[in-house]
Amino acid sequence: MRLEETLERITPVSEEWMMKAKERLDNLTKPRGSLGMLETLAARYVAITKEIPISMPEKEIFVFVGDHDVVTHGVSAYPQEVTTLMVKTFLAGRAAINVLSRCVGATVSVIDIGMKHDLKDEKGLIRRNVGRGARNIAHGPAMERDEAEKAIEVGIEMAERARERGARMIATGEMGIGNTTPSAAIFSSILGLNPEDVAGRGTGVDETGYRNKVETIGNALKRNNEILTDPVSVLAAVGGFEIAGICGLCLGGAAAGMAVVVDGYISGAGALLAMRLNQSVRDYLFFSHRSLEKGHKLFFEVEGLRPILDLDLRLGEGTGAAIAMQIMEDAFQLFNGMATFEEAGIEPGA
Repeated sequence: MRLEETLERITPVSEEWMMKAKERLDNLTKPRGSLGMLETLAARYVAITKEIPISMPEKEIFVFVGDHDVVTHGVSAYPQEVTTLMVKTFLAGRAAINVLSRCVGATVSVIDIGMKHDLKDEKGLIRRNVGRGARNIAHGPAMERDEAEKAIEVGIEMAERARERGARMIATGEMGIGNTTPSAAIFSSILGLNPEDVAGRGTGVDETGYRNKVETIGNALKRNNEILTDPVSVLAAVGGFEIAGICGLCLGGAAAGMAVVVDGYISGAGALLAMRLNQSVRDYLFFSHRSLEKGHKLFFEVEGLRPILDLDLRLGEGTGAAIAMQIMEDAFQLFNGMATFEEAGIEPGA
């Protein structure tokens, strides 16, 4: 499905079904609104699926993988080779995302969308490589615009295939050494914030690494300033292939009527681009947690969004999304399983 066609298919969620959900929630045996955000999660999901009672959703987590030549500026505490090593760990089922996905009953799909190395012989890897690593954003665009669009469409494809397999809830995940730097550049450009306001320490760089990172982001924005004109141009100029895939997954999930659970900081950058491409996308997005990256807090404040969790997470991979999925299912079970006042023989407000 082409990007333009997908954008046209995205519509706001049903207000009618939102009201139906709230009516049921208000009639459950509890003070009105006493389950707080759990009630909001359930109502929003009903508005997406148009279904009462809620069927527990099939779940899939997508880990998009891409490399970044900007690591040559010392912006990461780890070398680029770690991207490849972590992919092998994902495929072996031994990474944090694998453990957490098993806890919540979600499958994990790993997509080579922009890795530097071609892992031809790795079984289970979904090979949709658009480019062998994003180019150095401090020297020029990370990718061509057509490459950015193609990478977005990979994400759209993943969402559509998940829906065909029966998934009703999907989640974003990523792996790419150095990718907090392009993410910060996207936040800075789209939200109009200074690099030092949005850049954090990523994998744990020291003070020198942090100053290199802020300077590199500033240089990237200056170098590419003339082409930072729209969301896709920003993505192509200072983003990365895995961020594009996440953007596409958000778009494709919304177009297919699925809930999309957004992981952390890097995933947030992809989701922000998707929301700028079609504002109705936010109706389908559930932001799993607030990362320790300081720019993530500003993102939520500027966009008026509230994450489900705040656990000082900064791993990525989709780990926060997997944990949030469990909380969302708890909300759905409460929605389905609690008695109403009438069923319990209780007079509301008594």
